Amino acid sequence: MMSKIRLHPDRVVKTIIYVNAALFIASLVLSGRQVELSLNPFTAFSPSVNTLIFMGAAGTIPIDHYHEWWSLIAANWLHGSLVHIIFNMTALLQIGPLIIREYGLSRMITIYTLGGVAGFFLSYLAGVTVTIGASAAICALIGAALYFGKSRGGLWGQAVYKQTRGWVLGLALIGLMIPNINNWGHGGGVVAGIALGWLLGYNEKRAENLGHGLLAGILVVLTLGILSWSLVSATLLSL
Repeated sequence: MMSKIRLHPDRVVKTIIYVNAALFIASLVLSGRQVELSLNPFTAFSPSVNTLIFMGAAGTIPIDHYHEWWSLIAANWLHGSLVHIIFNMTALLQIGPLIIREYGLSRMITIYTLGGVAGFFLSYLAGVTVTIGASAAICALIGAALYFGKSRGGLWGQAVYKQTRGWVLGLALIGLMIPNINNWGHGGGVVAGIALGWLLGYNEKRAENLGHGLLAGILVVLTLGILSWSLVSATLLSL
C-alpha cells in the first residue's frame, strides 16, 4: 500500500488539499451569516474569527485564554479567505511532490506537520494573537528543499536551491508588502524545515526506515484526531 502511494505523490498532495478544502467549507458553514462577502479579494469568503478559534486557530488568544495547545496542529488546516486557501494550496502543489520524491512520504508528512507546529509556536512566542493557514507547514517544505539543494549540490541540487531560495525571497517581500501576514510563522517554518531536513536526511543520504514510518503514522493519527475533535466541538458550540 505504502509503495503504491509513493509512486503517486500527487495523490498524497491532493488528499491534503481536499482536507483543507473540506475544513474551509465547514468553517464557512459554521460561520453562517457572519461570513464576510466583501468585494475585497483578500477578505471575501472569510469565516468568522470565533469559528476559526473554535476550530483550532493558534495564537496567544486561543492558547493563553482557552489553553488550546492542540491548535498548533489544527491551525495548519484552517484558512481565512478564499484567496488564502487558493494561494496556499497552489504552493503545496508545487513543493509537495518534490519533497515526497527527495525525502519520501513519511519524512514529508513529518516535515509538514512538525514544521507547521514550529512556525505557529514561534508565532505564539512572538505574541501573534490569532493565526491560521497552511503556509507555516508549506514553508517547512520549502526549508527542507532549500537544505536538500544546498547539501546535494550538482546541477539538480543547484537548481532546487536556486528555485527555493527565490521562493524564500518572494515570501519575505510579500510579508513586507501585505498586512496581516504571519512572518513569524513563515520564518519559523523555513528554519524548522531546514533543521528537520538535516535531522531526518533525504533519500540519497539515508533511506526511509521503520522509525520514519512510525513517526509519520503517529502524526497522521494525532492530526486526524485533533481535526475531528475541533470540527465536532466547533459544531456543538455553534448550535
